[in-house]
Amino acid sequence: MTTRTVLESAEISRALTRISHEIIEANKGAEGLVLLGIPTRGVVLAQRIAALISRIEGIDVPVGQIDITMYRDDLAHHPTRAPQPTEIPESGIDGATVILVDDVLYSGRTVRAALDALNDYGRPRAVRLAALIDRGHRELPIRADYIGKNLPSSKEERIKVRLVEHDGEDSVSIA
Repeated sequence: MTTRTVLESAEISRALTRISHEIIEANKGAEGLVLLGIPTRGVVLAQRIAALISRIEGIDVPVGQIDITMYRDDLAHHPTRAPQPTEIPESGIDGATVILVDDVLYSGRTVRAALDALNDYGRPRAVRLAALIDRGHRELPIRADYIGKNLPSSKEERIKVRLVEHDGEDSVSIA
């Protein structure tokens, strides 16, 4: 199996910086934002984006994580991992603009599960989606508002996002 790197550390950093600026611009600042990462790597990306937004705007952006394990519609077909804790910031999500953050957007089923899970925790003013990689092949009418890189791929190819916090390096590869 041939693997090629499509994003290296500096490119991931630039993509996250661009996404952060796009979020600020669309929201007209950082007020009222809450970032929720989808475990595992989406949480790390949400933390990085929040840090960038805070550095740019000078205010702290609440960050949490939302576990979607038990909201998936494919539990009968795929082995599931152990549920992760859902951590909603103390400020909650009611009336906030929630940015869901994930590493790879593929079929849209993970995002649909995240939207279902979000309903159990409050009523945001708006929900937006940020993804480091959009690889296409959507099965549901879902699209990202903020994308680091569009990476057209075949269904047989695997996209691997590696982040320092979990994997010891930042890279995106395709195999």
